[in-house]
Amino acid sequence: MEKSKKTILSKILKITGITFVISLLAFIVLPIIFADTITEKVKVLANKNLEGELNFNDSELSFFKHFPSLTLTLNELNLNGSKPYQNKSLISAKEIGFGIDVWSVLFGSQTQIEEIYIDNAKINILVNQKGEANYNIYKSNSKDTTTSSESASLELENIQISNSHLVYNDKSTKILIEAKGFNYKGKGDLLESNFNLKTSAKIDSLSFTYDKKEYLKSKKVKADLITKINTNSLSFIFEKNDLVINKLPVEFTGLFDFLKNGYQMDFKLKTEDSNLDDLFTALPAEYVSWMTETKMKGKTSAFITLKGKYIASENLSPELNFNIKVRDGYVKHTKAPYPVENIFLNFDTKLPNLDINQLKVRLDSLYFDVNKNNLSAILISDGFGKKIAIDSKVKSKLDLAFLSNALQVPNFKLAGNLDTDIVSKGNYSKEDRKFPITKGNFEIKNGLIQTAYYPKPIQNINLKANLNSTTGDFKDASFVLSPANFTFEGEPFTMTASFKNFDDINYDVKAKGTLNVARIYKVFSQKGLDVDGFIKVDLSLAGKQSDVSNGRIDNLKNSGTLEVKNIKTKSDYLAKPFLIENGLFTFNQDKMNFSNFNGKYGTSDIAMNGNLENVINFVLSENQILKGNFNLTSNFLNINEFIPTITYETDEEAEKTEVSGVVEIPTNLNVAIQTNAAKTQYDDVTIENLRGNVLIQNGTLKLSNGTLGIIGATAKMEAMYKNEGTQKAYFDYKINASEFDIKRAYNEIKMFREIVTAAESAEGIVGLNYSIKGVLNNQMEPIMPSLEGSGTLSVKKVKMKGFKLLNVVSSKTENPDIKDPDISKVDIKTTIKNNIVTIERFKFKVAGFRLRFEGQTSLDGKLNLKMRIGLPPLGILGIPIKVLGTQENPDIKLGRKSEDLEETEYVDGVTPINTSEGLPGPKTVPNDSIPKIEPSVPVEKAD
Repeated sequence: MEKSKKTILSKILKITGITFVISLLAFIVLPIIFADTITEKVKVLANKNLEGELNFNDSELSFFKHFPSLTLTLNELNLNGSKPYQNKSLISAKEIGFGIDVWSVLFGSQTQIEEIYIDNAKINILVNQKGEANYNIYKSNSKDTTTSSESASLELENIQISNSHLVYNDKSTKILIEAKGFNYKGKGDLLESNFNLKTSAKIDSLSFTYDKKEYLKSKKVKADLITKINTNSLSFIFEKNDLVINKLPVEFTGLFDFLKNGYQMDFKLKTEDSNLDDLFTALPAEYVSWMTETKMKGKTSAFITLKGKYIASENLSPELNFNIKVRDGYVKHTKAPYPVENIFLNFDTKLPNLDINQLKVRLDSLYFDVNKNNLSAILISDGFGKKIAIDSKVKSKLDLAFLSNALQVPNFKLAGNLDTDIVSKGNYSKEDRKFPITKGNFEIKNGLIQTAYYPKPIQNINLKANLNSTTGDFKDASFVLSPANFTFEGEPFTMTASFKNFDDINYDVKAKGTLNVARIYKVFSQKGLDVDGFIKVDLSLAGKQSDVSNGRIDNLKNSGTLEVKNIKTKSDYLAKPFLIENGLFTFNQDKMNFSNFNGKYGTSDIAMNGNLENVINFVLSENQILKGNFNLTSNFLNINEFIPTITYETDEEAEKTEVSGVVEIPTNLNVAIQTNAAKTQYDDVTIENLRGNVLIQNGTLKLSNGTLGIIGATAKMEAMYKNEGTQKAYFDYKINASEFDIKRAYNEIKMFREIVTAAESAEGIVGLNYSIKGVLNNQMEPIMPSLEGSGTLSVKKVKMKGFKLLNVVSSKTENPDIKDPDISKVDIKTTIKNNIVTIERFKFKVAGFRLRFEGQTSLDGKLNLKMRIGLPPLGILGIPIKVLGTQENPDIKLGRKSEDLEETEYVDGVTPINTSEGLPGPKTVPNDSIPKIEPSVPVEKAD
């Protein structure tokens, strides 16, 4: 019996040993046998299904890399993204491993990849301003239901990412996320169209930036997540997600759907009944060092929701909600003599469609004490801008030095007594002339503010303001500032102001002092202004709005000066900031006189002298017209820089800048400008000595009595321009140039090339007297069917060099005199309408031949020209020729009959204004491609 047991045990050991040896041999031999085969199949899978370029140094197949999975490892791998980022890396990694199903290798028709392991990777997800992303690398093969026995398939059940660096940079939503030390494990039946993905993530350093402002910086994150994924609809449901940001526990749930032209989202992020100090650990890094020396107590809850659709093309954005509550808060720095305590806060805000005009704010409690000083506030408001419903109460009696000492915020110092008592309730509406019933007093005495960004404080701050409205009507509202003064860098500034009766403002403003703008800005920010400028003021303005409106100028008491130097200003009407290098503005009643005004706009320089009228009324009222007269001189005026543009990233190397709208002309100006510009650039045309009278009135710009030098000639011109919104504009242009070089005109002026296409090979002197009008699209280019024009091209002396039509005639008639003829004293009259240029009949002589032309060309390149060659000696008999086809491929035949070209009528508002198609340029045909004509030549008598 014992012998039998020993035999069985021996057999088991032998079988186990043999099995172990066979398994070990299999683990060693199988990777060697199938390494090349599996690597090749993965390459085929990648090439067949990926748009991006894939490269790696070498590969290895092993059971021991991620035991017991058979793993194919690709070393030093790089995968580029999809267009427009095809030249920039999407994923680069020290190694990426693919877990292979062994049975599919041995017995299957396809090698199945079940797991992915990514180690030491840089994952770079990019989305440009147009919403084009680099991760769209997977080729859709929905129509191809066949499979290849030589390929691999992706049937993922496990994803693991270790010690990697993830960057998500979405310029369309202005979101930047960076995660360093990113570790991730995800498990789920990824083969199914609907599956649950259970994941855990650990991030050593997470930073979150929105619109270039950091909200999270270098935060540690732990997360356990359950995500429902629908691969058919590209839908993600974040079902249960527990996160810890530094020490702050956060719950995250939500929904994210990919739409055809955007996203749909419903995110909820909340923390409940957390410690106040845990909340501060999640704040930006600059607060962390301060926190370590600060004792905090109290409870807090907060939530953020983001719900709705983001579709840029339809101007749709989600709604943002934010709420934070603090109870029994207590903050005391170790160096502080007393704490800030009894902190209560309940703040809630909503921003529908991310539109500031729909902002809703609910601050239904804010309260704290500091050394027997306190502040309490309630603020409820709906709307922003022209209409606001408001209900607020603010009351404080604070020694700001107490608050500053209690908080001990690094490199930040406050001082002064703040006394506030404001009660306001009702509706603010410019349209209805309503103002909330308000009684408000705000006063600071002996104030001081100093930051780390500038070594000296703004000090001696004294400000007393009163805002009152007893009935809720504009006529009973008043605002009095008496006084407001401070000292900075040894320069005092003082101001008093009074505004009463907002229906007919009675104003009295006095200001005197110097504002060093750049240095004042540096007190509050590290970035500072681009220029180191100042504003010097000595003004006294007093009067009544109705006196200004009704021309009772003698009742006004406006005088003083305003001097500025090196100050940048911005306007909605201009694409770039305007730099005022020097400017002295003198006020005299309703006028503001300009003297010594010099500015720069991009590469343009501008000097102006003149005056503006109705300035006070323009500032105090809506729908008022600012009037003025100026002399403007410039050494260089670059019109192209006044055209709105947008710059977006196209690929790894380049950014593309394109016109994004028409130039907008303000509707509230009535200004006459006598212009004298030595050099002007517009599009690709350089203009010398531009002079003329410019009138900006009612949103229209008119140029009269204009003269200019262009392509070596002097021309007279009249022009009109008027925009309709930002996407369309109308123009009307007249030019009269007695003599200019036709070759230079063709080479240097784009519109001349497009309309006078026959001038491609011409040389000589011509004159032009032409009128043209039409519509410009949002690329500031003419919409061809909209053009209407007429005029005369006067041929003074021109050599038609390389003119194919006459070359063909010369060849067939064996008369070299017709080739490259000299033409003089010919007037060519044309009209333009409905995309057709109609050439009236004109005649000229060449070496005894009498030639006649007429016909049509379309602005998109089609031809219907007629020609008659009158034979010597008198031209009574002639050869009729017709030219059909296109400029690129002309078709020259004998005969007279042809059909008119089809017109394209422009209907305003119907023809697309936003066109991506370029304007038709000149088409050329190689000189050796001479079209053939029939050998039998018909002859006709002269008309």
